[in-house]
Amino acid sequence: MCFILAAVITALPFFVVAAPQLAKQRGTAIPLTELSSLVNADKSVNFEVLNLHTASTTAKILCGFDNFEKNTGASNTFAVQGARKRDSGRLPLATLSDPANRWFGTVSVGTPPRNFAVMFDTGSSDLILPGIQCDASCNGHTIYDPEASLTSTELGRPFSAQFVGDEGAFGSQYTDNVTIVGLTATRQTLGVAMHYSQGLQIGQFPGDGLLGMAFQAMSRYNQSPFFQTLVNEGQTDESVFAFNFAAPRAELYIGGTNPDMYTGDFTWAPVTQQGYWQVNIDSIVGNGQNVLTNVAGVIDTGSVLIYGPPSDVAALYAAIGGTPFSGGQGLYSFPCGAVPSASFTFGGTSFPIPAESFNMGFDDDNPSQCVGSIVAALHQEFWVIGTRFLSSVYTAFDVSNGRIGFATLA
Repeated sequence: MCFILAAVITALPFFVVAAPQLAKQRGTAIPLTELSSLVNADKSVNFEVLNLHTASTTAKILCGFDNFEKNTGASNTFAVQGARKRDSGRLPLATLSDPANRWFGTVSVGTPPRNFAVMFDTGSSDLILPGIQCDASCNGHTIYDPEASLTSTELGRPFSAQFVGDEGAFGSQYTDNVTIVGLTATRQTLGVAMHYSQGLQIGQFPGDGLLGMAFQAMSRYNQSPFFQTLVNEGQTDESVFAFNFAAPRAELYIGGTNPDMYTGDFTWAPVTQQGYWQVNIDSIVGNGQNVLTNVAGVIDTGSVLIYGPPSDVAALYAAIGGTPFSGGQGLYSFPCGAVPSASFTFGGTSFPIPAESFNMGFDDDNPSQCVGSIVAALHQEFWVIGTRFLSSVYTAFDVSNGRIGFATLA
């Protein structure tokens, strides 16, 4: 189960301070930091970290289907197609020391504010932080203490979330003020964890928490996600946020798009169902050959790799010369001296995957063979497009108009 109603936790008394009226701001950029990579120091692939990341991403996406059905009473279109469920600010991005090569930025929570490094994740909808009552699984993370914040309120509701195939993360729901570079969402719902799953523990996840940026229909709390709260409270001129994942200028831009980060016009793809940021992929081309057409895709900034249904991925690698990797796990390899070419077409425009993004690194048992960043994921009838592709484009997420835009990086 992705959302488990545990025993009700007794509410603690907290003082609540009335939120001040905040002035609307135009777009602001938030620096992002990349935290390491899926490869070892010698550029060979770290298969242990890679396989854990694949398991975590798969569990997260399938968990979202459960949340969508619970919140809306309807099945997500991808689930119908065959997926199987389980019981305006500028912020630079950074990668810190993340084994999985994900991007993090800083938010502040509470009154007085306390800073946390979070992953901005369009593949989920909720804010989760480690709490003061968390067990040893939260060691090494910055801890959120709701009792130390004048603006926190306990909601008396538990939460549970599964990111990998273990017992998951669980704790209690609170509300508090959450701020990014001067933009504040008041009374934002967040999960305060009493336990972190394996994929969120410090050895695998050097950030402190997750900040989801998908739609409310995917929320395990069934509450407004952070960016939607900013929009609802009039904090941004535009209901748009955008990412640049290309170092060293990586950033999340809140409240519009940053014209310094892209050139030309956007190509827009409509969101086909407001749960995940899911769109139609017009075509997937390999080595100049049109291999797949009209396939579904989720644009997921919380995933590093590119995942597809096993039959689709097999067809693509058959066209570009890849062979199934002997280690399994849905991986394919190719000669390091002959990196295949592939591209995705959205809204009639083709966007290639650069060779350095397609090639994850070499196999240390066979250094002449390299491993591709397009991976076959079990039980999925759609594609998940992660930052290996998104690092080659400027991507805008338009909430009000329900669309995603792709533009050429400046």
